[in-house]
Amino acid sequence: MNHETIRRTLAQRAGGDADANAVAKAAISTWHEASARLSPVIGGQGIDVLLRRSLHVAGKTFPALPEPTHEARNNVLLANLQMRLAACETALAVEASNALLVTFTELMSSLIGESLTEHLLAPIWAPSLPASDQKGAP
Repeated sequence: MNHETIRRTLAQRAGGDADANAVAKAAISTWHEASARLSPVIGGQGIDVLLRRSLHVAGKTFPALPEPTHEARNNVLLANLQMRLAACETALAVEASNALLVTFTELMSSLIGESLTEHLLAPIWAPSLPASDQKGAP
C-alpha cells in the first residue's frame, strides 16, 4: 500500500484546514471502514489483534497513541485513541494517525498478502470525486 495514498486519504477525510479533532475523527472513521471490510476475512478477533498490534508498534514512535491493554475492549481503545489524537497538536495527530494506518495495512499484508489487502481496502483509499464532478455523474 502506498503510504502517500493513506496520508492523502486522511487529509481528504479530515478536511482542508483540519484541526486535531477532525484528524482524529477521520482516523477513527477510516479504521471502522477497514474493520468492516476485513472482518469477513479475518474475523472480529483478528481485527482486535491487528488494532492492538498496530497501536503497540506505532506507539513506539508516537507515544501519544494509547498502549493497548488486554482488559480494554476495542470500542474503549478507539474512544481513547480518538480522545488522545484530538488532544495532540494537529501535525502530531496527522503523523500518528498515518503511522497507525500504515502499520495496520503492513501487518494485514503480511497476514493475507499485499494483493488481497489492496483489493479489500482499495475502496477506502480511492479518492472521492469533487462535488462538481458528482453532480454530472449518472
